[in-house]
Amino acid sequence: MDYRRFGKTELNLSVFSLGTMRSLASASTFQATLGAALDRGINHVETARGYGQSEQLLGQSLQTLSPAQRSDLVITTKIPPTPDAATMAEQIAESLERLQLQHIDCLAIHGINTIEHLAWISDPQGCMAAVQAAQAAGQIRHVGFSTHGSLEVIEGAIATNLFEFVNLHYYLFFQRHRRAVDLAHAQDLGVFIISPGDKGGQLYQPPETLRQLCQPFEPLYLSYRWLLQDPAITTLSVGPANPAELAYPLQVADQTDALTPAEQAALDRLATQAHGTLGASQCHQCYACLPCPEDINIPEILRLRNLAVAYDMQSFGEYRYSMFERAGHWFPGRRGDRCTDCGDCLPRCPSQLPIPDLLRETHARLKGPERRRLWG
Repeated sequence: MDYRRFGKTELNLSVFSLGTMRSLASASTFQATLGAALDRGINHVETARGYGQSEQLLGQSLQTLSPAQRSDLVITTKIPPTPDAATMAEQIAESLERLQLQHIDCLAIHGINTIEHLAWISDPQGCMAAVQAAQAAGQIRHVGFSTHGSLEVIEGAIATNLFEFVNLHYYLFFQRHRRAVDLAHAQDLGVFIISPGDKGGQLYQPPETLRQLCQPFEPLYLSYRWLLQDPAITTLSVGPANPAELAYPLQVADQTDALTPAEQAALDRLATQAHGTLGASQCHQCYACLPCPEDINIPEILRLRNLAVAYDMQSFGEYRYSMFERAGHWFPGRRGDRCTDCGDCLPRCPSQLPIPDLLRETHARLKGPERRRLWG
């Protein structure tokens, strides 16, 4: 296992961090998964008050560790932003009690996703007043934020200078947030990549087309290597449901050097495949088409189309597309069939894509099977 400095926190974290959302089947499964992670060199565990019983199970499991196991273990929990300080103070106290801790190593404000959330954290009387009071009292050591928001919101949160680290989405198949990674690194923030195996493309169950393009490597391996060779990135989350699921990701836990020629050749094949199969219909993710009058998330819909057409990532596309209009600010925007052909986006697209047609095509491709209602 390799370790990296987590920005200005000065913590040295393992390049893989244990996410605890999926190991909740039982207290014994949770404890066994935590023990296996520690045995493999992981020294950072992330939970959240929104992850079911995760905080309580982690708190119970921490009591079973030896002093040697506990001494170097870094605990992060996440609490959503609130418009007022009192609610945040109450939730910090609850998390400390659930975790059975006197202090939390790292607190991440969970889901700074909107302009409204930016206003809450910028308000001197808002939630950050409670966070700063908890820091002054020694209950919290380091503060960061997690985000599913736009690049502009992420940059706005970094610009507040309130944070020491950021948890964000940035993957081989989603590079929109490169600028946020660079900005965080320039300001010495630790960078924690969220769910690269799942949100990065469901790469633990890749389609055969993608597998063949990545040979002699597996897509998940190649994605991990692409992230780990980047010195701006501190750590990647891995979220096993049980101890056995740690084995494959941690094969690359000490492979953080530059990409090999063979790895780079596989990445080049991916780019060639996308260009060849998508041709003039490829969306290059410039985001010039936004804002959309109908609030359609045009770039994300067309990114999912890129992946489905180029690499047969149909299942991933359906999984993500089904979240539109169902996940609120965690996955904003409306579906492609909401297009009214207003044409507002067309003159702004540098690739001159027939965006309304592509939106309808993608909706038909990714909407999934029709489900019969139980009424009507």
